[in-house]
Amino acid sequence: MTHALTLTPPEPAPPVAEEPAPPRARILGVDTARGLALIGMMAVHALYESDAAGNATWTSVLAGGKSAALFALLAGVGIAFTTGRSRVPVRSDRALPTAVGLVVRGLAVGLVGLLLGGNDPEVAAVILVYYALLFVAAVPLVFLGRRTLLALGAVLVVAAPVASHALRAHLPVASGLNPSFAWLASDPGGLLTELAVTGYYPVLSWLPYLCVGLAVGRMRLSSARTAGLLAGVGAALAVTAVVVSDLLIREGLPRILAASSGADPATVHEALTVGPDGVTPTTTWWWLAVDTPHSSTPPDLTLTIGISLAVLGVALLADHVTRPRLRVALDVVRAPLAAAGGMTLTFYALHVLFINSDLDVYGPTAGYVIQVVAVLLLGWGWRATAGRGPLEAVVTALSRRAVRAVTAARAART
Repeated sequence: MTHALTLTPPEPAPPVAEEPAPPRARILGVDTARGLALIGMMAVHALYESDAAGNATWTSVLAGGKSAALFALLAGVGIAFTTGRSRVPVRSDRALPTAVGLVVRGLAVGLVGLLLGGNDPEVAAVILVYYALLFVAAVPLVFLGRRTLLALGAVLVVAAPVASHALRAHLPVASGLNPSFAWLASDPGGLLTELAVTGYYPVLSWLPYLCVGLAVGRMRLSSARTAGLLAGVGAALAVTAVVVSDLLIREGLPRILAASSGADPATVHEALTVGPDGVTPTTTWWWLAVDTPHSSTPPDLTLTIGISLAVLGVALLADHVTRPRLRVALDVVRAPLAAAGGMTLTFYALHVLFINSDLDVYGPTAGYVIQVVAVLLLGWGWRATAGRGPLEAVVTALSRRAVRAVTAARAART
């Protein structure tokens, strides 16, 4: 059982060309989407992904791969907030502090991931070190314009899976282990290869989420028209991906099965239904036609980007509901979700520790319900009293301190 996390919601930098709308409504919609992703991730970890016959359960169908993708896309949105929701000019005073802030934020999150690396990957594959590398990969992306980011994301949806497939044919099979300090010390090159290409959340294949998220974060998210556009375009992308994959699989499935004749039938069936562990086998190029969760194929990336955009669009549309009774009902639901979504790094770490501890003595359904209730209530109470989550506060403080140090050093030189 595996899944993902979004990172600490970054504090906005001094805004450049900031939209005139109230940021509170915009952030509430984004944090609500983060909260939904968190609940989905917990479902994938706590509940069964397949039944006795090896077929996907409703948990896998609804949340498998989708919540991970939503987290990744929202990470891009968060980075856009960090950079003032505009392109960072390469030759400007903002360039170096922005790059340093992102790298330090990634290192801090990666450190938390390495500390969690001793936990059982069969229970939860820890994503944080992958995310750390994504933050570093975001550095050159923040210097690109919104249209360029969207175009690059579209190209990478196809190019990244093709490149991954070609590279993995010559690379060792992923170990399936969680990144840890021991692994980093003993085989840093192997760890980097797994993080970038062969692992459960390969950075190469996840770059499209980051590109699209960055571009979306620079849009006028306070606008109902923008929210509707995200929901509509997202739904269209998702439907298109499913239709195209189904058409291709009619031709490709016999070839996939023929190329997998020497493999474990149960493993092949799982890859075709529940999904593989991050990447598909390299026995035939027809594997790139599947759209199962965590397959990192063009249809999978298109489907999950579409669903992520649709979820975010609907969450943002809720900000524009004006009927009093419906507004009150929505606020009652959204308040705890948004609070939990504002401190997902903290809750993710606690969730991983809990499900790997002796404290988790409950059945799958009971354990899931208990964790969801705890996350919603604790998040709501913490936001109302303390504000930022504890791990989020540490990561933000380290990033800000690094930015201030770079800025002060530059000022001293001039």
